[in-house]
Amino acid sequence: MSTPSEAVDRVLLRSWGLPDPGDSKKSRGQVVVVGGSRRSPGAVLLSGEATLRVGAGRLGLAVPASIEGAVGVALPEAAVFALPERATDRLGGRLRAQLEAADAVLVGPGFDDPDQTRDTLVAVAEVGVPVLVLDAFAIGVLPGLDRGILPERLVLNVNAEEASILRGRDVDAGDLDALRDIAQRYRAVVNCYGAIVTADGGCWEVPDGGPGLGTSGSGDVLAGAIAGFAARGVEPERAAVWGSWAHARAGDRLEARTGLGFLARDLPAELTLAIAEVG
Repeated sequence: MSTPSEAVDRVLLRSWGLPDPGDSKKSRGQVVVVGGSRRSPGAVLLSGEATLRVGAGRLGLAVPASIEGAVGVALPEAAVFALPERATDRLGGRLRAQLEAADAVLVGPGFDDPDQTRDTLVAVAEVGVPVLVLDAFAIGVLPGLDRGILPERLVLNVNAEEASILRGRDVDAGDLDALRDIAQRYRAVVNCYGAIVTADGGCWEVPDGGPGLGTSGSGDVLAGAIAGFAARGVEPERAAVWGSWAHARAGDRLEARTGLGFLARDLPAELTLAIAEVG
């Protein structure tokens, strides 16, 4: 029999708490976001800002050389690194050192080429990162990869369409049994529309979050929030819960003030205020 889900609220999150932030940015963890393209340069910016807004201390963005300069100007808080011109090339130099030092790595936001995404994901996995969060195109290429090359601590941030790709048949939003099957198949934490499941049967549901979150770029913010919490030292399943709740609460706060029509770029700053509500 399936384990019942646990509703996520401030009381639960307060009981979990967050790691002590320490006295410097180095004590709050380092994130690298890998993604971007000429068509979607903003996705890594949304994810990257979200990692910092939930309290991560340092951020690196690994993007195609064609958008490296523009990304660096748009998010001056981040260190920016160019991905190899050929995705099949090994990651070396400063970028490899950044990945080796990272506490969590997010791959996928803004990528728009499956081959590039797959090759880049394999190259990142070879570095041996402690926590890997996958989103967008990185989810789509996952069925063709050997799970054994990926880190044990893996988080999959999926929508219903991506969940269907991973399971090999249609998955409806809220189908917890289907999400459990995916979590077990990939030995991963799976987050889908505020339902978070683990391979060993853990399950939480975030009841918040309105229709305003259904906007372009919202998922990039969510993925970044999860990666940011993971970099701070929160266990992957709790990072997914914290990230999903903060994202949903940020949307609720914006919708209460402005109504439907807020933008994904409005969400990151609200993440900080949502977390402060937990106390």
